[in-house]
Amino acid sequence: MSWRVVSADRFLDSAALWDELNAAAGGPPFLRAAFISRALDLFGTGEEVVAIHSDDVGVDAITILQKGHSGTWHTFQPSQLPLGAWLMAPGRTHAALAAELFEYLPGFPLLIGITQQDPHMSARPAEGGLVETLSHQTIGWIPIDGDFETYWNQRGRHLRQNLRTQYSRLEKAGISRKLHVLSHAKEMGPAIARYARLESAGWKGAEGTALGLDEVQARFYCAVLEDYCAMQSGTVFELRFGERTVAMDLCIESDGVIVLLKTTYDETVMGYSPSSILKALAYERLFARADVHRCEFFGPFMWWTSRWTQCARVLYHVNVFRWSRLRALRQRVRSASYGPPAHSGLATASASPESPIHCTSRSGGLGASGGLPFL
Repeated sequence: MSWRVVSADRFLDSAALWDELNAAAGGPPFLRAAFISRALDLFGTGEEVVAIHSDDVGVDAITILQKGHSGTWHTFQPSQLPLGAWLMAPGRTHAALAAELFEYLPGFPLLIGITQQDPHMSARPAEGGLVETLSHQTIGWIPIDGDFETYWNQRGRHLRQNLRTQYSRLEKAGISRKLHVLSHAKEMGPAIARYARLESAGWKGAEGTALGLDEVQARFYCAVLEDYCAMQSGTVFELRFGERTVAMDLCIESDGVIVLLKTTYDETVMGYSPSSILKALAYERLFARADVHRCEFFGPFMWWTSRWTQCARVLYHVNVFRWSRLRALRQRVRSASYGPPAHSGLATASASPESPIHCTSRSGGLGASGGLPFL
């Protein structure tokens, strides 16, 4: 068994293997090679490497890594990518693979940080030896199982009453509502332009974090959605009141899983809850499809998330040290200080979660787990 490390500009040479591993691991649509390739092109530094591990049977792990500081390497993960770029076959472990990888990376690395891993894909490893695990955040998902009416009746009374009220207000005001479902590549450019204008007019625009028409992020999401629409795997849900766009969700899917990449709404539309109306109409369509079994939110589990689902799980980081004594030293330093030094190069996060995967019909919210990514 051995690793092979090449420049990430050769990533597409391994695209088929990447997608095979992602499918085998039950990975989300944004970990497909089409998404990763666009992310590397637009957000990579040009110094990333692709590491490919093979056993006697064939390739059983692939990762994309960036060199950090103070003798560290970490998985490629720009902010647009919800999970770290690490794939491995079922039965393989982060610790064993990373322990072998040290000898193949340039320089003399002391730590490999594997960021934001999903317990749906691989169980959180046990703490000890070379391994340190750290909680990142709680995320939610909706099981698309049964019919929409049953799902809707399980939502809280406040959400259901609120939407009935908004529908009544729209009807009394003579305002039509319609959900447009866009899934053709040629529709994505204009759709992203409308999305950017909508988001820029809201609080994200005021904070400078909105999708801008001329920004690299807009080019990225437009290219990704065009790519996925060409594979019949991209969708934009757009809610209009009359001819006015009031809410939009950008989604991609694969293997029965649809992921909400980005969402926005018109904050000047007061008293009509356009974002909630869009989601109710969109989820009704998803429940009518036989080929979708899960809808994923990879953002933090917020109060509004709990209105739509009580299913949650905790993403985690894995730090693998070259020697176990480095991990022990790291733990002593952390316990003796009030917090990690700025830009320490080591991951910091909250303690292990009580329940890595949780799904219940109880009402009430689930708070997000604190933590910082490895950087």
